[in-house]
Amino acid sequence: MSDGSRPAQAHGTAVGEHAAGRSAVVVGGGLAGITAALALADAGVRVTLLEGRPRLGGLAFSFQRGELTVDNGQHVYLRCCTAYRWFLDRIRGAALAPLQERLDVPVVDVAKPEGRRLGRLRRDPLPVPLHLGRSLAAYPHLSLAERAAVGRAALALKGLDLADPNLDTQDFGSWLAAHGQSARAVEALWDLVGVATLNAVAGDASLGLAAMVFKTGLLSDPGAADIGWAHVPLGELHDRLARKALDSAGVRTEVRTRVTSVSINENGTWSVQVPGERLETDAVVLAVPQREAHDLLPPGALDAPERLLGIGTAPILNVHVVYDRKVLARPFFAALGTPVQWVFDRTDASGLGAGQYLALSQSAAHEEIDLPVADLRERYLPELERLIPGARGAEVRDFFVTRERTATFAPTPGVGRLRPGARTKAPGLYLAGAWTATGWPATMESAVRSGVSAADAALSALGRPRPRHLFEFEEAA
Repeated sequence: MSDGSRPAQAHGTAVGEHAAGRSAVVVGGGLAGITAALALADAGVRVTLLEGRPRLGGLAFSFQRGELTVDNGQHVYLRCCTAYRWFLDRIRGAALAPLQERLDVPVVDVAKPEGRRLGRLRRDPLPVPLHLGRSLAAYPHLSLAERAAVGRAALALKGLDLADPNLDTQDFGSWLAAHGQSARAVEALWDLVGVATLNAVAGDASLGLAAMVFKTGLLSDPGAADIGWAHVPLGELHDRLARKALDSAGVRTEVRTRVTSVSINENGTWSVQVPGERLETDAVVLAVPQREAHDLLPPGALDAPERLLGIGTAPILNVHVVYDRKVLARPFFAALGTPVQWVFDRTDASGLGAGQYLALSQSAAHEEIDLPVADLRERYLPELERLIPGARGAEVRDFFVTRERTATFAPTPGVGRLRPGARTKAPGLYLAGAWTATGWPATMESAVRSGVSAADAALSALGRPRPRHLFEFEEAA
């Protein structure tokens, strides 16, 4: 919330003004804040949404680079992400971010002595766990013994109770080793999925969060892991369409508006201070990162507010390469035996008229996040030539990187006890954000779920009925 500021125009709630009905201020215009604002407004609450940046969307946004419209990073979701799918429907953007008809992930391995080898992870129209049986049996990047061991570990994982708090105290890597998973199996399968969803390698990830990802995504419903992604710039969804939905719902949205303090009044209402103005309201939702929430929390709002500072962060690096010709025929692939993790074709979405634009998504990029662009270019361009034969001899017209040093909360063992729920001890003050206690790792799904939870809590306190079309948690797997 520090990208500039200007005085907010209060939504009928400035100091000294009387406004009938109930009002709320949502601080933060990421997916959590947008969701909370929409849910509150749909219930008849007068809502003001305040965002410090000049745009909405949080850490899933777009920007211009010459003629290109560039996403800061590649974001995907799965069919099991029922809350984010509801969000897309709510902003009328579902058609712009379609799902695969059926899970199909090309996996290219360039580490084998015999050279580049292609495998696939895809599902069949069969019940769980048979839906992945044929794919796993034919997966060329693991030995027959490793494939059999993966099957046994998957069944053991399916038997874990996600409500068991002890799972959060263990790391996923140790659990995998104890269940017969080789280092190769971890690299070629468990981390292939886990690093992209958790933003951590297995040894650094909470068993509880990892089990949630694999049980929900791969072991709940045959289609749960089908992948969806935006075929337009993220800003089209999370800024333009979201803002249009907010406007239609009657939400007053203010960007470039930095909140400096939040305090409770003697009469139980709340004051939200922005440069040059104070807003009075019945409820406040803090939908900002954990450290920012910590700094804005009034005394006594949480029993141990310092726990928020104990929730670490993890980086994601995105490498962007524009070639003078088409070098890749498929929309995306995952890679093994190389620093490259996932590669996506962003040509059409970016508006590129000629050539091809590829985006590399590099999660858990602790060792690379601060490397100079020249070093990253020297590292990744040869790797792309190893992975993509068509890139050999193609001219690189542009190479740049985007860095999100605090892209997600770190899903380390023990993080579960640090994540607060939506309610605070201060009546009328609520928390939202992917880092809160949603049960999910730091994903767009978690952000939307947190916004719904905060809105539910606020509506209950305000005596407002829940909108009938609001996402129901019971729908989730």
